[in-house]
Amino acid sequence: MSGAASFHRAPGWLLSVLLALAAVSAQAAELPAPVQAALEQAGLPATALGVVAFPLDEAAGPGGRMHRSPSLRWQADRAMAPSSSIKVLTAVVALDRLGAASRGRTELLSEGPPDAEGRLAGPLYLRGGADAQLDWGALWLMLRQAREQGVREVPAGLVLDRSLFLPTRPLPALLPFDEYPESAYNMVPDALMLNGNLLGLSLASDGQTVRGRLSPAWRGLQLDLSALAWSARPCAEWELDFGRPLLVPAPEGQGWLLRLQGSFPRQCQQRQDMNLVDRQALVPLVVRSLWEELGGSLGPAVQEAATPAGAQVLAQHQDRPLGELLRGALKSSDNPLTRLVYLRLGAAVARPGEETLAAAERAVRDWLAGQGLDAQGLVLENGSGLSRRERIRPELLAAVLARAARLPLAPELLSGLPLAGVDGTLRRRLKGSPAEGRARLKTGSLNEAVALAGYVPDRRGRTWVLVAFVNDEQAGRRGRPVLDALADWVARQ
Repeated sequence: MSGAASFHRAPGWLLSVLLALAAVSAQAAELPAPVQAALEQAGLPATALGVVAFPLDEAAGPGGRMHRSPSLRWQADRAMAPSSSIKVLTAVVALDRLGAASRGRTELLSEGPPDAEGRLAGPLYLRGGADAQLDWGALWLMLRQAREQGVREVPAGLVLDRSLFLPTRPLPALLPFDEYPESAYNMVPDALMLNGNLLGLSLASDGQTVRGRLSPAWRGLQLDLSALAWSARPCAEWELDFGRPLLVPAPEGQGWLLRLQGSFPRQCQQRQDMNLVDRQALVPLVVRSLWEELGGSLGPAVQEAATPAGAQVLAQHQDRPLGELLRGALKSSDNPLTRLVYLRLGAAVARPGEETLAAAERAVRDWLAGQGLDAQGLVLENGSGLSRRERIRPELLAAVLARAARLPLAPELLSGLPLAGVDGTLRRRLKGSPAEGRARLKTGSLNEAVALAGYVPDRRGRTWVLVAFVNDEQAGRRGRPVLDALADWVARQ
């Protein structure tokens, strides 16, 4: 079939995207002068850059003729590392497939009502449903609701149900993204994510001693600083010598000791929320602590299993609608939250026995195929961009943005993209540019890959799609001014 025949048979929206991409393919032989200057100043080669930029309305001018605006296409068909800009693809597909109103849910269940003394015959089930906002307060309220229904004693203990995702927990061999596995961004979600598996750690030292505390200070968990040595680094670099904590049984079986390892600088104070305790230990510990504070008792047994059919819901918690969650995920570039949404997408379409990550990738590729978009060069790992493997062509992500602008999900997507010079990860960038307060762009930032992807209004009020990647060993240190020069150039058209 000829290219012309393909265009004539394409649906209207696809024709618009194809014509727009055809228009930008007639690019100038050189990048715009401000962008070339930014590359030279940064010491980056033009081969490190991939760009697609075109007005959304460029496809058809008066009488069906093409506009001749200075659209830009530079290495647009090269598969490149998108860093966190790939979150746009995850967000668009999730909003379209799951719906902006879809919500994750956590449930507390039992196999029957309590007896007259408040005793359950079976265990208490805590079933995870990819609830992104199950924090300490939400769990406390669920347990209180169970107590108010007469449940007091649970001799059979606790069952944790993470079966929404397969595998139910991240594989033990799965390596953290970098050398900071305790950092919040490195957390790999599962279907039962209590407070993001994060605990607050406060450390303070003078010249002689280090003091520390956990927040919350859960019953049954003590902080052990006996193995912590002194670091010669400045306070700002304290994490470089911070070792992976060990969770060991406390003496005489009285709970757990969280033993910090590595070293800590003198005359230093730090406070961070960190992934310090394995989730299989943290969830039962917190449930038991809260349940006992509420006047209940819980047997020692802890299992991980699916909730039996017919179990009765005692209490439940739901997170905010997906459209609202994604606003936070995109503005702040929240990796664990985006990964959780990606897994939700997989769980919604998974076949029996299919791993959830594989199902999520299939859902994305099916969506692209349904939109008539070529997924050539696309490599997906977790949907968040916190990956050294993920790849996408600039022209494909631009086509996704062009399509999304004409779908019912457009308002949710637009509201989530950081506003240049105002909020999110763009709050300090493009100040004083015509793009300030107008361009809505998802950023991406890794050591070797930076990106911008979204929408930029020009001086005539036309909305442009802009996708730009810089891939280079120095991209994280030098690439952002190049991207900002591109956004500024589009805004001045």
